[in-house]
Amino acid sequence: MTIARLIEGRDGTVIAIESDASVRSAVELLAEKRIGAMPVLDGGKVAGIFSERDVVYQLRSHGPEMLDRSVGEVMTAPAITVDPATEVLSALALMTRRRIRHLPVVKDGAMIGFVSIGDLVK
Repeated sequence: MTIARLIEGRDGTVIAIESDASVRSAVELLAEKRIGAMPVLDGGKVAGIFSERDVVYQLRSHGPEMLDRSVGEVMTAPAITVDPATEVLSALALMTRRRIRHLPVVKDGAMIGFVSIGDLVK
């Protein structure tokens, strides 16, 4: 099965944030949507991933002042992405090898989806 088949039928809405947004607003969005990570966009292109882990690491290093920094300063970058034609097992292997839990799905330079390790395991 391919990633394209996995995301087929989804409405296409991906919760994302711009790289110049504040970490505070990103944390609020994660909490509001009850999600653990989201892609970071810069000019419409995937620039990185912002996750709960980024928040924890930055809080440890910089304290609560990190909430006023931009997402682009604290995100995990560059983002590792997959093509819709990627086989699910290949994506799982990539996630295991790179120790990541989320992958933006990119086609012709545009993000068309976002999958988690939970999506792939299902």
